[in-house]
Amino acid sequence: MMRLKMMRRVSAVILACLLFLPLWVQAEETVCLQCHAGLEERLSAPVGQWRGSIHAQNGISCHDCHGGDPTDFEMAMSPERGFIGVPEYIEVPEFCGRCHLGVKEDYLASAHGKALELWGPQCVVCHGNHAVEKATIDLINPDSCSRCHEYERAAQVKQIISATEATLVELEASVADLHRVGFDMQRLREDLFSQRNSFRRLFHTVAPERIKKQTAEFDAGLATTREQIEDYEDSVEKRKIAGGAVVVLLLLGGCVALLIKRTFHDEEG
Repeated sequence: MMRLKMMRRVSAVILACLLFLPLWVQAEETVCLQCHAGLEERLSAPVGQWRGSIHAQNGISCHDCHGGDPTDFEMAMSPERGFIGVPEYIEVPEFCGRCHLGVKEDYLASAHGKALELWGPQCVVCHGNHAVEKATIDLINPDSCSRCHEYERAAQVKQIISATEATLVELEASVADLHRVGFDMQRLREDLFSQRNSFRRLFHTVAPERIKKQTAEFDAGLATTREQIEDYEDSVEKRKIAGGAVVVLLLLGGCVALLIKRTFHDEEG
């Protein structure tokens, strides 16, 4: 009895640890977040903004952009540890372009990029700084684009890319569904990821004719990807049919066995 009670207590402790483990992991934050969270609103606001951002969702934190040592309060903002601080307005494309290389290249060659020194729009104007939103077609909208210019060209770009964007979303959902039923979709997932990033990089040219031409090329590539996905989906249907056939055979076998048993019982009676 004592051993049983001890096992129950140990099990309860283990269960509690498992339940609260996520909270412990979340508590392990960088010194940047810990320090800024306790400062005045102007300096603490970025912490809350970052927590809801696509950067936070992907594990990209303060030091990944601003440099410094995220483990040491004293050296967190030391140039010796790579701290570079906040960029000037015209430096933002280079700042963000350290990760988003292709986007930076297309942006700088665009009408937006060429107007940068005249305070033309740069990355944070459209995407935000700390509250960076997930890149979707919804970022192209009258409220956002009309802050700087008429919406006409942006609307044209959005119309051109809408169908292809919808196809990407559809194919990504299909790949996720196939992964859930046990298929190894790593290669197709990486292929779609690459196509999506290249396609969204194209938006930053803000050149409707170029976008229209290259969108047709992306559509051709996605058609090939769709065929590969459909092959997997056909396999799923075949599995379902085969599984259904096995179930039917097992049921028939059970019925036959039951009839034989009853017949044998009647003969004995």
